[in-house]
Amino acid sequence: MNRQQTTSSPRYALALLLAVNLLNYIDRQVLYAVFPLIKADLNLSDTALGLLGSAFMVCYMVAAPFMGWLGDRWNRVRLAAGGLAIWSIATVGAGVAVGYRTLLAARTAVGIGEASFGTVSPGLLADYFPKERRGRILAYFYLAIPVGSALGYLLGGLIGQHLGWKTAFLLVGMPGILLALPVWFLDEPARGAMTNSPESEAVERNYTSLFSNRSFVTNTLAMTAMTFALGGLAQWLPTFLCRMHSLDVAKANTLFGGITVLAGITGTLAGGWLGDRCQARTPKGYLLVSGWGFLIGTPVAAYAILTPSLTSCLAATFCAEFFLFLNTGPLNTVIVNVTPPAIRAMAFAVNIFFIHALGDAVSPTLLGWLSDRWGLRSALLVTPVAIALAAGFCFLCTRFITADTSRIEE
Repeated sequence: MNRQQTTSSPRYALALLLAVNLLNYIDRQVLYAVFPLIKADLNLSDTALGLLGSAFMVCYMVAAPFMGWLGDRWNRVRLAAGGLAIWSIATVGAGVAVGYRTLLAARTAVGIGEASFGTVSPGLLADYFPKERRGRILAYFYLAIPVGSALGYLLGGLIGQHLGWKTAFLLVGMPGILLALPVWFLDEPARGAMTNSPESEAVERNYTSLFSNRSFVTNTLAMTAMTFALGGLAQWLPTFLCRMHSLDVAKANTLFGGITVLAGITGTLAGGWLGDRCQARTPKGYLLVSGWGFLIGTPVAAYAILTPSLTSCLAATFCAEFFLFLNTGPLNTVIVNVTPPAIRAMAFAVNIFFIHALGDAVSPTLLGWLSDRWGLRSALLVTPVAIALAAGFCFLCTRFITADTSRIEE
């Protein structure tokens, strides 16, 4: 294993990985911005539309354990660069799809590349920055979720409305191919470089210990419930605005994208800052910030779905997203803090597998199926229930976090 110190600036590494993560979520979310256009062009049911999102997630979560195994053994920046190239080429491939089956295949392939990047990038950043700054650093990194998602909606809506949905895929997929080269030449930091006991040359990787780690398990369950809810809402809310509030594709995605940017940036940064502040006082700090955010966001999300007023719907959506995005930095930091550096890539891989296998790999298709039978508004009311479950798992995790964190620090 290479034990040399990295010569790459931590800030440069953060900026580069953040840029890649932005493309990650742009390429992921652009599909949902053009749902109505694909539906009309290919004459699809809501269930078939939902399957396009679920197929990506199934591939993403199935590939994650293999990528985690590689990430704990191979050069992590090479895996990240290769994954970026694969998913960008697949996104471009969606833009040249000739029908539903080829589109489905292209979106499925995106999951392979994104699984590679998603499993190794948080551990890389943890090795660039000290522990007391992890909450804020990972909050900066995961700003890509709201900003990238919003850009996906905005670009997909505007490009799709004026140039067609295929052009939207082509244009958002190309930048990733260009960024793969600078990521390839990024220096990899030593594993565990910012801990008291960096990884030794010979290390035992006991992956089964993850399933006996109560903090890891309950934290993953909280993230699973959150991912089920937010995955379903992210994929169906633009369509909800089109159907229930009579907006066109461009306006619905512009409004939803703008709300997601503002709420996501403020919520994610606030969560990272509050998490580090609370964590300095108690080992439960990250979990308390996330749990209360979920608890407050639950009724607000329900109101956004139920209100007949467009203005009230948009205002409640902003408030709900703000409180839900508080969890982004804290819950990912919990994974870093309760797992040893030697198995950290696999820890994120296992987390990815379960949050998507039980979360947004099923929620888009399930909500589409329920929408075909109950209507979209009634189907979306499943999501606040899942958010409330996420809050419960966060508070349950506070019972175990102190002991599990102490074992890693010893």
